[in-house]
Amino acid sequence: MSDHALRLLREQPHLAELAAFPFNFDLTRADHGEAVRLASGGPLEAVAGDDTGGTYFVCGDGSVLYADSEGSAGIIGNSVDEALEVLVGLPGWHDYLGLAPADGEEKIRAAVAETEEEIREYHGIDDERTELRAGLGLPERSPVELIGLLHAALLRTEPDFLLLNAEEGGAHDLLDRHPRPPLWETVLARGRTDLTLLRAGSAWDEVAGDRARRALALRAAQFDRREGDLPLLRHLLKHEAEASMTDELRLAAVLVGLHGCAEDLPLLYEVRETDFDTWCGLGGMPEPDADPAELRSWARGLDDSLFGTDPADEPLFTWTGLAREQGLVELARAALIRRLDDIDFRAYRDARDGKAMERRDASQLSSLVHEFEQLGDTFQALRAQRLYVPLQTRAWDRVSALLRLARLEREEGRFGAAIRTLASLRDTLAEPDAGGGSGSGSDKSLGHWQRTNLGAYIVEEHYAVARTAATDTALADEVRAVTVAAGELLARLSGTARANVERHLAGTTDTHTDSRTDIHTDTGANLDAGVSAEPTPPQPSAG
Repeated sequence: MSDHALRLLREQPHLAELAAFPFNFDLTRADHGEAVRLASGGPLEAVAGDDTGGTYFVCGDGSVLYADSEGSAGIIGNSVDEALEVLVGLPGWHDYLGLAPADGEEKIRAAVAETEEEIREYHGIDDERTELRAGLGLPERSPVELIGLLHAALLRTEPDFLLLNAEEGGAHDLLDRHPRPPLWETVLARGRTDLTLLRAGSAWDEVAGDRARRALALRAAQFDRREGDLPLLRHLLKHEAEASMTDELRLAAVLVGLHGCAEDLPLLYEVRETDFDTWCGLGGMPEPDADPAELRSWARGLDDSLFGTDPADEPLFTWTGLAREQGLVELARAALIRRLDDIDFRAYRDARDGKAMERRDASQLSSLVHEFEQLGDTFQALRAQRLYVPLQTRAWDRVSALLRLARLEREEGRFGAAIRTLASLRDTLAEPDAGGGSGSGSDKSLGHWQRTNLGAYIVEEHYAVARTAATDTALADEVRAVTVAAGELLARLSGTARANVERHLAGTTDTHTDSRTDIHTDTGANLDAGVSAEPTPPQPSAG
């Protein structure tokens, strides 16, 4: 992308003065006033600002992102040259954010003429525009062409150029309000194409053999059901069984079962018996000699409760998971951040009004943490986990949530915060009812924590924080305290648990990133025989 015009502005003060006034692209106003960054992590350079507190940034591909002082942002040009074409050709461009080429030439020209007449009441723009265009080598375009450029640029803002507050992580609003296609439509596009190929008898093995394409084709079949699809559904079902238990495997079984063919019962039974996970996930399935009506009834029950025919009814995490599997990482990230921002705003509003945060957000927050970690976005995962922790009323759940919070803080290099979180965790171990249990002395969920994997992970995380935080000399006292606490906790573990931890620590490198500290995948597993385990919370899948 060209930055020819920007170089000229930097080299020629007279042209820079013209750009600053009357066209409000001022090279001396490049300080935005708050730290911002792209959600994608891409480069971002502030190059100019305007007299309203807005800032112009150049992104890695040359696109120009404008962020106003009210928390909105949008791409306004594919390059600095193109952005300046818009700013110079449409000095009232802020008033045209709602315009699109579809509005027609008459409406566009009328809107531009009205705004420019208002501007001319205060200062000139015509001679200045001619001079600046000539000096920068910008072409003369009609208002209709410029609105087309601006409209197309704005629509590119999300997901690749989503602007965040660098400290808090919240996303800026879109600068415009033009409608965008729903997430599911973008994600499902490839699946619809593949389903068409399958129906034409093409690419059966290519689609079925690719996990992402197979899942999308099954989702496309979910929302476009046809009588003749049974052979291809059987084919996809057989291949999906190789991936063990997934939401798409259950969907494939349901779509096959809805056809109610007796000859499919042995196949479905074979799929169910693939392994323990599939046996559990397809529970209730009729036996191979069952009546076809029973098969159809089973499939309808699952379809009604889990699937359906409207993609808009699917949970957000269905589409973000499928987007991630396709490599549409920024599309998934943007949707997840927007959802987290909604929950964060409700939490702020409830706190302001003296209300408790709604518990219905707890399951979504847990899924958000998982999805952000799948994207490698520890920063946003940490945001979600901070909101999740206060919603846990049972002592076991609070400790598990605090442990995960400490790990995320450590991985983000926030060692002081991780140390404080571990202190809160130890307080909960000491007084399980203090954090909101059902009554004094009533919370017994941590009764055997010393003999479970949870206890082992607690000790390991204390040592991990101590090791990594040791690089910060300002935290020397806190590191010593954590190390002492780790030793005390280790001594409280049962013999088997303690031996396992010591064996694990003996092979630990300086940077502790063992996935075992994510207790959400295994909090209830026993280290000692005979101890009742807590049930393992299900981890959200793509569905």
